[in-house]
Amino acid sequence: MHGAGERIDTSTAHSARVYDYILGGKDHYLVDIEAGDAMCRHWPALPVHMLENRRFMHRAGRFLAEEQGVRQFLDVGTGLPTAPNLHEVVQSVAPESRVVYVDNDPIVLAHARALLQSSPEGATAYVDADMHDPDAILDSPQFRALVDLDEPVGLMVIGILHFILPPDDRSLVRRLLEPLPSGSFLALTIGTADFAPEEIGRVAEEYARQGMPMALRDLPTATSFFEGMELMEPGVTQVHKWRPGPEQDGIEDRAIAMYGAVARKK
Repeated sequence: MHGAGERIDTSTAHSARVYDYILGGKDHYLVDIEAGDAMCRHWPALPVHMLENRRFMHRAGRFLAEEQGVRQFLDVGTGLPTAPNLHEVVQSVAPESRVVYVDNDPIVLAHARALLQSSPEGATAYVDADMHDPDAILDSPQFRALVDLDEPVGLMVIGILHFILPPDDRSLVRRLLEPLPSGSFLALTIGTADFAPEEIGRVAEEYARQGMPMALRDLPTATSFFEGMELMEPGVTQVHKWRPGPEQDGIEDRAIAMYGAVARKK
């Protein structure tokens, strides 16, 4: 982990740190606070939206561990450690679960030890790699050591796809899925402006001004990422409507700018 701090650029906002700030974390800088405040002025529902994206990850991970028997996970675009992390969710169901976390943000790397506090029965690992280089992920010693490609894998791509611009987006997801065996799963969240187009448009413009251009997808485009796979009920829907719990009661559609779904690889 040494040297990660030397790579952290505190002169420009970073998506992981803005996310951390808006969710009430402490791993961010003034530039991230200013960017987050500007985004929330454009769209006051942004904290609700970000929290529900995180909660979708929790429910999807639990669903895969509890109902589908998945015991190994690849979490690409992990972000800053925010409890509960994926391994805490799935190991609460099955302590023997293994999780490989992937991110290329130096501040995430600096805090990655929090992602490595596995149960004694299971295991976690952290790969410092970029989704734009899937071979670096799939060929990493950590992935090879923890993931058995004879058994199903839960591929989690949460809250990152809107920063992957076409035409790379579809091919990168497919490349990550390619080596995973039949019966594996893809859990994906996909940014959209379908429900609050004016507000989300302004937030996207603010991200672009901060050097983080975004690609927002409508429902048909979001659904197309799962072509050839078997969608789990309820299919592609706003994240707060995917197998919701009591905490999702009363959330307005206009407060959520993210589709989510889980699908099985045939």
